[in-house]
Amino acid sequence: MFALNFNKTVMHIFYEKVALIDHLKSIGTTNFKIGFVPTMGALHQGHLSLMQKSLLENDSTVVSIFVNPTQFNNKEDLDKYPRTLEDDIRKISTLSDQIILFAPTVDDIYEGSILSHPFDFDGLENQMEGKFRPGHFDGVGTIVKRLFEIVTPTNAYFGEKDFQQLQIVKKMVSKSSLKVNVIGCPIYRESNQLAMSSRNERLTANEREEAAVIYKTLALAKEKFETNSAKEVSEWVIKTFEKNEHFTLEYFQIADEATLLPCVRKTQNKKYRAFIAVFINNIRLIDTISLN
Repeated sequence: MFALNFNKTVMHIFYEKVALIDHLKSIGTTNFKIGFVPTMGALHQGHLSLMQKSLLENDSTVVSIFVNPTQFNNKEDLDKYPRTLEDDIRKISTLSDQIILFAPTVDDIYEGSILSHPFDFDGLENQMEGKFRPGHFDGVGTIVKRLFEIVTPTNAYFGEKDFQQLQIVKKMVSKSSLKVNVIGCPIYRESNQLAMSSRNERLTANEREEAAVIYKTLALAKEKFETNSAKEVSEWVIKTFEKNEHFTLEYFQIADEATLLPCVRKTQNKKYRAFIAVFINNIRLIDTISLN
């Protein structure tokens, strides 16, 4: 364990799970609430907003920074994922001296066997991201379950940009009977409404501006969904991106928020959400918007 001091803020940093577990046991008391924000680093304001919410709602907050290899089905994407631990530490240190940082190694987490475990998420894993990233959600389930077992949080905070992941984590918690309250938090956006993402750091300034079309398309799709069918809206989105030479649309889907199944015909009292994934210069960006 290390204690670093930035701007007079002391932060405890742990690189081994055993040391973190011992520390949490030493500070825990009856009804002591631990908030947890799992991240893969390259932190932005969206991550910091999750931490701020956790600080308000818990006695102590743990933030993990761990680039999880088992949720990448593309080795090049794993290799290029930004790793900015020193800068991340500085950002976290500006918030509070109550934050505990957990930055373990792959060996410490996986104990020499870098494999994901198979999960049954009742079909949530077969839609959208699951179709295009085989094994991704087994990797997500494996690491989140392992981190929950290490940190034993009362509350865990996830951004709604990864809405499918949020639903899958909730399903995993329910099916595994874990005593964790999983909380979804609003998407933070840049000034041009591009959803904040660690991958945005790989975009050029021009690409970052051009990526505003993603949210603009989602917002217009929401308007069209009021009077058009899901199929008609989807066809419009596909044609929109076919005309844009800078982007390649991987998928656009309007789905039931609860089941994530595609919307075939609109039904009253159901909540629908639009999901999108696009590539710009081989950088994959996702976004989502509620349609109700």
